[in-house]
Amino acid sequence: MSSKDRLPEWAPADAGPEFAVRIRAATTAAGAMRAGGRRAGRHSVAELAEGVRERDPTRLARAITLVESNAPRHQEEARELVRLLAPHAGAALRIGITGIPGVGKSTFIEAFGNLLCDRGHRVAVLAVDPSSTLTRGSILGDKTRMEKLSRRPEAFIRPSPSGGSLGGVGRKSRETILLCEAAGFDRVLVETVGVGQAETLVRSMVDCFLLLLITGAGDELQGVKRGIMELADILAVTKADGANREAARRTCRETAAVLRYLQPATPGWKTTALTCSALTGEGVGEVADCIERFSEAVRASGQFERRRSEQNLDWLRRLVREALEERFFSRGAVASEWKTLETAVLSGELPVAEAALRLLEAGEAQSTSTTTRR
Repeated sequence: MSSKDRLPEWAPADAGPEFAVRIRAATTAAGAMRAGGRRAGRHSVAELAEGVRERDPTRLARAITLVESNAPRHQEEARELVRLLAPHAGAALRIGITGIPGVGKSTFIEAFGNLLCDRGHRVAVLAVDPSSTLTRGSILGDKTRMEKLSRRPEAFIRPSPSGGSLGGVGRKSRETILLCEAAGFDRVLVETVGVGQAETLVRSMVDCFLLLLITGAGDELQGVKRGIMELADILAVTKADGANREAARRTCRETAAVLRYLQPATPGWKTTALTCSALTGEGVGEVADCIERFSEAVRASGQFERRRSEQNLDWLRRLVREALEERFFSRGAVASEWKTLETAVLSGELPVAEAALRLLEAGEAQSTSTTTRR
């Protein structure tokens, strides 16, 4: 830390060098530039890749920022970074953690992550916060709720905005998982937004899916309705402490009864229901042990490799769909037609289906015209 840097006033009293936040004196625009015009602190793709492999948390954070960027000038660099680091990824156990708002996901991850660190693991937490549909901004407050875990050198916590992405995870969560694995983290926890039965995309990018439940929230009915419960490998009823302990155990028994009528999410594994308390730590170790048994079972059966292969194909399809959508809307004919059709739909002059068809025809016409000229 530079002599001019200082800790913020809200930093813990015993904060050491692992506390990454610093307040730095402002620099002039000219002083922020290096020779050759590159801004100070701006690393090349090769430097970022090297820093990630060397387990430098600062460069890992900058690498994730690069792949999350929507700026067109960053896309090529992001692809090159992923290409360089992909051979060094894939060894971690990826654990998706979801549940309705108020279930205590962040509190559970704080206790669970510390337990994993105590057991000798390096833990990366990817916490996705919902983005505002109006401002597109996010609070990104998960890291502040994991104070102890965030101060451990074996842990890395990355809050990211969902960016309006469906499925409870961010648009670049897969790439972020890859970067964390390349940085040597052997347990990657993906905490989702927690919006209910829409939390499905996370299932296609993790090895084990953990669903957190609470008593009195209609979770038993949700089980009868199936929905997200049929995607989970392990279900844990949280806040099983104090006066709520017996109610949590009852909910766990009722959940286990519902699971008998659902097909397991992973072939060869019986979906399990447990109770735990992140406040007292009771049952958190049992959840960790259950996840390890799951990992051993799916690796022994070959299901682990099969799922990873299917996930790669799903990733390929999603990337292609995103690229096609982006290219379609970037066509001049589509952009010029969009405003007219938008006005017609809002005024009620044109049915939505008819407007969509005209937009597709405009895009196809431009594509055909371009091909003919060639």
